[in-house]
Amino acid sequence: MILITEFMDESEVERLKAAHPTTYAPDLADRQADIPALLAGVRALIVRNRTKVTAALIAAAPDLQVVGRLGVGLDNIDLDACRAARIEVIPATGANTLSVAEYVVTNALVLLRNAYLARPAMDAGAWPRTQCSGREAAGRKMGLVGFGAIARETARLARALGTEVCAFDPLLPADDPVWTTAERLSFDEVLAVSDVVSLHVPLTPQTHHMIDAACLARMRKGAVLINAARGGVVDESALASALRSGHLGGAALDVFETEPLTAEAALKFLGLENLILTPHIAGVTQDSNTRVSKMIADLVLNRLQ
Repeated sequence: MILITEFMDESEVERLKAAHPTTYAPDLADRQADIPALLAGVRALIVRNRTKVTAALIAAAPDLQVVGRLGVGLDNIDLDACRAARIEVIPATGANTLSVAEYVVTNALVLLRNAYLARPAMDAGAWPRTQCSGREAAGRKMGLVGFGAIARETARLARALGTEVCAFDPLLPADDPVWTTAERLSFDEVLAVSDVVSLHVPLTPQTHHMIDAACLARMRKGAVLINAARGGVVDESALASALRSGHLGGAALDVFETEPLTAEAALKFLGLENLILTPHIAGVTQDSNTRVSKMIADLVLNRLQ
């Protein structure tokens, strides 16, 4: 049996159903407490980022062999508990890389340009050409915190626009060939010299609030910050203060400490016109959903043979 708790390309769901008994309930992530009762006989569990695959959930799934992750982040899955239960965890590595990279570059362009700020004034009959003319990406510098596959694709797209690229990644040795595509800098140097800072790190105890008030203060005045990595990497209250003070030129957040973002959690962002908020969609396009779903369906079917 296969249980799918979040949305998946329906043609791939049908392919899974043709091979094994499959329950497709994409609203189950909103009903986490209902999941354990459905796990008897389930050999494959397919999730996105909102389903919490905890040790307690795994204990309720004695037949579980594989967890397919429709995406790449694994912070919602207890990997130690999966290893102890000999459950394989399979992310859709690479399938949404382009989608996230396009999201980052698109928001960098929008935030640098400032054109989106014109609408309220124009609705009131003003013509704010000088206030909203903004900056070009060409000749400016994008700093990437973390330089894995998504960051490297982001760098490729940015370079095509004439943007210089620097990066920080302590896990990559200095002689790694990938450093021919970006200037290798320290974390503090990336913050200090970049016009755009984009985050590409997992959420761990070490990266929690790694972008705090002190780090934001070290960024260039007028720089923009993009977080399409994981909520919790950025201290959201500190970011809101840096935007209100005018030190930062703008920010785009696709991930949040509280997801889904509640009205209460969003209060800190109230009135910030230079902040773009999106509901964890950087890696989710029609195209990437097709690729991610097919990859996980292929891998799960292979494991269940």
